[in-house]
Amino acid sequence: MATEKSLLTKIREKELEVSVKIDDARMEADRMIERARKESQLILGASETEGKKAAGDFLRKEMERIQAEADQIRVQATREVESVRKKGEHRIPDAVEKIIAIILPG
Repeated sequence: MATEKSLLTKIREKELEVSVKIDDARMEADRMIERARKESQLILGASETEGKKAAGDFLRKEMERIQAEADQIRVQATREVESVRKKGEHRIPDAVEKIIAIILPG
């Protein structure tokens, strides 16, 4: 009977050891999961920041490109207006003569 108790005691000790090892493994797994969660949050935050920066850079570059294009259109329009004005100035004497001829026939 003493050997039976001895065997039962050994089995209980082993069960206790295994239980402790399982608890340690669970705690380590929980720590690993928590570290992974924190790391993923950092990665997501960095990605979001990088994405916002890239979007801002893209927007700035596009605004600069559009502004340059608008400036070029303004310069071209100014040249065209000046060209039309010069052509119109050369025709003023002819227009005046035609208006006078219409108003004062003969």
